[in-house]
Amino acid sequence: MADERMGTVRPVTGRADEVGLSSRDSSTAAESLASQAAGAVQDAYGKTVDAAAEGAKAVRDAAITSHDFVRKFMEDNPHTTTLIALGIGVLIGYTTRREPSRRGWWDH
Repeated sequence: MADERMGTVRPVTGRADEVGLSSRDSSTAAESLASQAAGAVQDAYGKTVDAAAEGAKAVRDAAITSHDFVRKFMEDNPHTTTLIALGIGVLIGYTTRREPSRRGWWDH
């Protein structure tokens, strides 16, 4: 999945011979280190994207499963569903009720 988004992911190796540190050419060594760093960043990005996609799929599957359960419950028990909805409405009504404003001089 990461290959589709970022091209090819370069492998990261930690050996000094491949980095170019054994040679005396410091520019080649710096380019090689930069290339490895870019490969590591691309690899980490690809893993993050894959993990996010898997997490989103799991959330979507759980939402679909719970929706199906609630729908079946509502179809099988319409009276119970009505009472639950009424109870939730009453609860919301009581929690959003405000106290009346007091207008007496002693309430300040």
